[in-house]
Amino acid sequence: MTVSILSAHLPGDRVRALLDAAEKADGIAAFSEAFVQGLDDARLRHTHFLAEDNGQVVACAGLAEDGSAELVVHPQRRQEGIGEALAEAVRAEDSDAGLWAHGNLPAAQAMAASLGLRVDRELLVMGIDAEEIPAGGPDLPEGFEALNYVEAGKRWGRDVVDKQWLEVNNDAFSWHPEQGGWDLERLRRAMEAEWFDPAGVQLLYHGDELAGFHWTKRHPDGTGEVYVVGLASRYRGEGMGGPLMQMGLDHLVQAGSAQVILYVEADNEPAVKRYRQLGFAVRETHVVYR
Repeated sequence: MTVSILSAHLPGDRVRALLDAAEKADGIAAFSEAFVQGLDDARLRHTHFLAEDNGQVVACAGLAEDGSAELVVHPQRRQEGIGEALAEAVRAEDSDAGLWAHGNLPAAQAMAASLGLRVDRELLVMGIDAEEIPAGGPDLPEGFEALNYVEAGKRWGRDVVDKQWLEVNNDAFSWHPEQGGWDLERLRRAMEAEWFDPAGVQLLYHGDELAGFHWTKRHPDGTGEVYVVGLASRYRGEGMGGPLMQMGLDHLVQAGSAQVILYVEADNEPAVKRYRQLGFAVRETHVVYR
């Protein structure tokens, strides 16, 4: 078995069968959307590590510029030390790299223990069934208006709407390692995703000022997702979080989603509490090991 590092070449389809086999065995995807995209998109500038046996890829790791990494080993080649070898290769490239373990499965826990790694970050997937979501649209105070991205673009133009969206996003997520600090290129690259639906981006306006956004996503199986919700700092504490949340939930239910999920940091106790009050319950746990 050989381990190779690809910094200028993209593994693309060479890894997809491996990812499919792992997801079928584990019941959860080993790579997140961004890391799947990084297999083919050089703009993300991911470094890839491949473990090959007789020319067949049996394991792969991806390392992003921000130090986050994801790793997958073929189900039939686990417990052979391949995962540990790839993890060590990633850490040799970036000594502070954080290794994501989606689902925090026993194999990932065992590998982390063997390398002396500990949980550094915990991300929860919370979900709710559609019938538990209150029917009807949001109750907006006077002066506020709900529009989707298409409607707002027709009124003010795409460039204006995108600028407003970026400002609110970077204000709301100035603290966030993945969602903060976006530029226009990053936003529009995200909008290139196959699943992107401009009508699924719900925008809350106060006059001609964007107060917040609720970016929704629908998965191939129809599952809805509260993809990103951001509220401008000047509108916090005014009770607008609930209506903004309801805007997206109502859109997803109307689109036919039988359930809705969201991702939230486990240590964001106020948010977790709020989502529990809305009826969401924890369904998966994802962690970063360092």
